[in-house]
Amino acid sequence: MKILFMGTPDFAVKSLAKLHEDGYEISAVFTQEDRIRGRGNKLSPSPVKTMSNELGLKVYHPRSLKSDETIELVKKINPDIIVVVAYGKILPKEILDIPPHGCVNIHASLLPKYRGAAPIQWAIINGEKETGVTSMLMDVGMDTGDILLSRKTPIAEDETSADLFIRLADLGADLLIETIKAMQKGVLEPKIQDESQATYAPMLDKSMCEIDWEMSAQQINNLIRGLSPFFCACSKLDGKRVRFIESEVSESACDLDAGEIICKDGSLIVACGNDSALEIKMLQAEGKKAMDSEAYLLGNKIEEGNKFE
Repeated sequence: MKILFMGTPDFAVKSLAKLHEDGYEISAVFTQEDRIRGRGNKLSPSPVKTMSNELGLKVYHPRSLKSDETIELVKKINPDIIVVVAYGKILPKEILDIPPHGCVNIHASLLPKYRGAAPIQWAIINGEKETGVTSMLMDVGMDTGDILLSRKTPIAEDETSADLFIRLADLGADLLIETIKAMQKGVLEPKIQDESQATYAPMLDKSMCEIDWEMSAQQINNLIRGLSPFFCACSKLDGKRVRFIESEVSESACDLDAGEIICKDGSLIVACGNDSALEIKMLQAEGKKAMDSEAYLLGNKIEEGNKFE
């Protein structure tokens, strides 16, 4: 079975590597164009392109999938199936109709929940207890195609989106192989998604990072876990921004004003809404490196009554 693989970030690398490891014929790889990344402002390839080069695969990064040139290229590659994993571009109908076995997408949620660009982060931010991966036959909609297979996994109470990202990438790679094998045997029964159960996971943006300390400690903890380390939830103390990387809901009730700081035995605890409190484990002061709360308190004097804005 000839495969055209489309993917861009680290999440897709595991699926590409698994296909290659299991001996599937990867005729070509589509990924997004090289971009300026990191502090050095250097033009760098996507993780999928880097892996493709290591595996000796032919790589393309078309600017538009709707152009006649790209459509003709896909026809020339003549794939039996197109596999899409976090590619970052919508496939037009002209391309969806080319492979005889269709276009299979691996999505990092239990569809129809969390369609869209950031399902891993939103599942944590919203306090979900479980998530998973889904393989589906793509159509012209946004993650609306028929479901092929899905696999569930619990979300740990202290798991960040970065942790879950790694686990779901592995789970997704295994599900992809399982899906292709079942497709080759002709035993798959695609299921139409229940639109009444659909939810969305839009792209994250920096406006989400400011913490509202009137929220409960659990809600704030979920936000910190969900944004870490891609954006990081933040707040200001004495006019300077502090980023929060790791936290834990305190078991003790707290009747102080929301945002008020308690320093006790090297611990940094912040009062939240509903008389709850959040213990900050890791944070990063403006212009400083990330550090644990004990190290932060050694270098920063917190007066009684100080509050995060």
